[in-house]
Amino acid sequence: MNSKTPDILAFSSENKREVLSQTQLDTLKDGTLQILQEVGVRFPSAKALDIFADHGADVDRNTQIVRISADLVDKALSTAPRSFILGGREPRFDLILDGKHSYLSTDGCGTRVIDLETRQERHSQKEDVARMARISDALPLIGFFWPLVSAQDHGLTAPLHECHAGLTNTLKHVRGGTTVFPELAPYLVEMATVVAGSDAERRKRPPICANICTIAPLAQDEHGIETALVFAEAGIPTSFMAMPTMGSTAPATPWGALVSGDAEVVSAMVLMQLAHPGAPVFHSIEVSLMHPRTGGYVTGVDFPFGTSTVQIAHNWNVPSLGGGGTSCDAKDIGWYSGSATGMGAAFIPVSGGEICGYLGMLDGSMLLYPEQIILDHELCYEVYQAYRELKFDEADLALDVIKSVGPGSHFLREKHTREHIRDFLLGPITEEIYLGDERRSSREVALEKFNRINDTHQPEPLPMEKLSELDRILAAADKEAARLQA
Repeated sequence: MNSKTPDILAFSSENKREVLSQTQLDTLKDGTLQILQEVGVRFPSAKALDIFADHGADVDRNTQIVRISADLVDKALSTAPRSFILGGREPRFDLILDGKHSYLSTDGCGTRVIDLETRQERHSQKEDVARMARISDALPLIGFFWPLVSAQDHGLTAPLHECHAGLTNTLKHVRGGTTVFPELAPYLVEMATVVAGSDAERRKRPPICANICTIAPLAQDEHGIETALVFAEAGIPTSFMAMPTMGSTAPATPWGALVSGDAEVVSAMVLMQLAHPGAPVFHSIEVSLMHPRTGGYVTGVDFPFGTSTVQIAHNWNVPSLGGGGTSCDAKDIGWYSGSATGMGAAFIPVSGGEICGYLGMLDGSMLLYPEQIILDHELCYEVYQAYRELKFDEADLALDVIKSVGPGSHFLREKHTREHIRDFLLGPITEEIYLGDERRSSREVALEKFNRINDTHQPEPLPMEKLSELDRILAAADKEAARLQA
C-alpha cells in the first residue's frame, strides 16, 4: 500500500547573517578575476577549448589552459539565471531557488554502508540508494535527495542507476546527474524527460539536477566538463563544486582556498553560459584542511566557510549549494557526531544557502549509518522549531486560569491543561525517549524509527509505462557502457 509523502518544510532565509562585508566580497571577486585572467584554469577538453576560443578567451592548446578576461566573465554570467526551479514529481515538491528559502539535502556519494541487518560495514549498492530515497521521502525537512551512497554493483553506469533509484523511490527532487562518460549523459537527460513528461516540461521543472566537481588546483575534469555541457544544453541545472584542501591543493589560508575554489567554479559557469546562455547553474565551494601532522583529510574546520561560500555565490548572482550542514568526520555515532551535527544544523538558518543540510553521513561523507539520517533530521527539526515565526494573543496568556489556580497550587486538574498539554511539539526521538520508566538511548530510538519507515513507507510509484521506459533507457545505457569499456 502506498504512503502519502509529507509536504516539505523549508527554512526561511529571513534570519540570514552575513559574515563578509561587501568590500570583502569585492576583494574576493577581484582576486578570482585576477586568477582567471592571469593564471587561468586547465580545461582538458577540445570542445571546451573551442568554445572559449570562439568567444575571445586566451586559449593555450598545448597546456590546455584558458585565461578569461574580467569583461568576458561578466558578459557570460550576465545570462546565468538568479532563480530557477528544481522540480519534484508533483508541483508541491518543487524547490524554488530564489534566496528566500533553504531546502535541506541529504549528503552524497559515500562508498560504505553499515548493513541494516548484519550491522557490519560493506560496500554500498543500488538497493541502499533506493532505501535511503524512500526514507528521505518520509522526512519532511528533506526537500532534495542526493544519493547518499554509490551503486557500486553497477560499474560504469552507477550514476544512472543511482538516478533511477532516486526517481522511482521519492517524489522529491533528485540529484540525478554527475560525472559520467559524455556518451552516457544523454541517457540521464532521457530519464529526466520520461519522468517530466516532455522536453518542455523537463526544461520548466527539471526532476533532476547534476553536480560536477572541479579538480583543485585550477583544473576541470575532461568527462565532467563535457558531461556538464550535455546537461546545460538540455536545461538540466548543474552545480559546480570546488573542493580545495588547505595546505595541499589550495593555499593554507581560508581566503586563498576560497578564491582559488571560486575561480574553478566561475570558469565552469562561464563555459556553460558561453555555450548555452541562460543555462541554470549554481555555485558551491567545500573547503577542507590537510591535517598538519598526519596529512589526513579534515572537513571540520573552525571557520565560517558555509556562510562565506553562500555570500560568494550570491555575489555572482547565482544560487548556492552550501551553507549549514550536518556532515562530519566522525567515524561512529557519538559525542563528536552529535556535536558537529548540532553546530552544523544551527548554521542552516543563518547561512541562507538555497540547498544545504547534507544529512545522513559520517566519516567525511563516506560512511552511511542508517540511523544517522534520523538523528540529523531530529536536530535540524529542533533548529527549525527554534526559528519558526512566533505569534500569540491575549488568550494565550491564560490569565483567567492563572487567577483561578492562584499561588501555591498546581494546574494538573485544569481543563485548560487537558486541552493544551499536547500542543507543544516534541521531536519524534525526544518524545519516544521519554515514554515509559526507562530512558532509551537516542541511537536505539532512531534505529527503531528508521526500521519503521523502511517497513511501512512506500511513496506513490511512477506510472507503469514510465517505469518501463526507464528500464529500457538503463538497458541501453548498460549496453553503451560495455561498448565504451571494450
